[in-house]
Amino acid sequence: MERYKACLAAEKISEHYQFTREFQSILDSAITIDPTWDYPYRAKSTAYLKSGDFITWKKLIDKAVAYDTLANLYYRGRCRFNFFRDYKGAIADFKMLKQVIYNQNKVKELLIHDDTHVDTFLALCYRSLGETEKAIEIMTSRMATPSYSSGLFDHLHLGCMYLEQEEYIEAIEQFKKQEAINDLAENRFYIAIAYKNVLDQENYLINLKTAKEYLQQGKRVHDYYVENIDKIYWANILEEEKGIPKGISVQK
Repeated sequence: MERYKACLAAEKISEHYQFTREFQSILDSAITIDPTWDYPYRAKSTAYLKSGDFITWKKLIDKAVAYDTLANLYYRGRCRFNFFRDYKGAIADFKMLKQVIYNQNKVKELLIHDDTHVDTFLALCYRSLGETEKAIEIMTSRMATPSYSSGLFDHLHLGCMYLEQEEYIEAIEQFKKQEAINDLAENRFYIAIAYKNVLDQENYLINLKTAKEYLQQGKRVHDYYVENIDKIYWANILEEEKGIPKGISVQK
């Protein structure tokens, strides 16, 4: 009954903007009714995260994790990765989440959130720490499992990892797979770079042109709150164009 009362109290936040005192006060009242409910702590934390008060965010999200570890570990790890570049802290959260899921026998239901698998984030963390080979091993191992289902950017990220390792044929293979699932300006740009390195001028120019067109159309990696890994910009296209011999164009 305490949880039910707290839920009724928390429902009133729908009438208020996230950054208002009223919004926070309503959640405080829910916490007073049931201080062991994770939801109001996480809901309160989001406003602090967006406003840049990361210290208060961390205190609140840690409370949420303490009261419902399974429901909040992925979110905390993702925020550590995206907002703070706290790769070691994110790795600890994602590893803990996998262990909790394994212990509760809920692998199928909870290893994918928001179209990005826990292992994808783990791989990106290791890559960001300079351990690209380990990152590739994590990605390829998961992709080899019978239950594998592609995330929106899995093959893009793995292709970029191979590109960093100068394994261009493997990179091209992954970018082609990404093209079939979720074709983006980033994917076309990086496959162009891979073709350039294997001296395939024709496919280099074709894909660079497509990357430029896709950027104009808004077909790109995008997030309202963070700058994604492997995202490209107009500057990347313009820099590539500088190296193209005169008389050859990638204009539409």
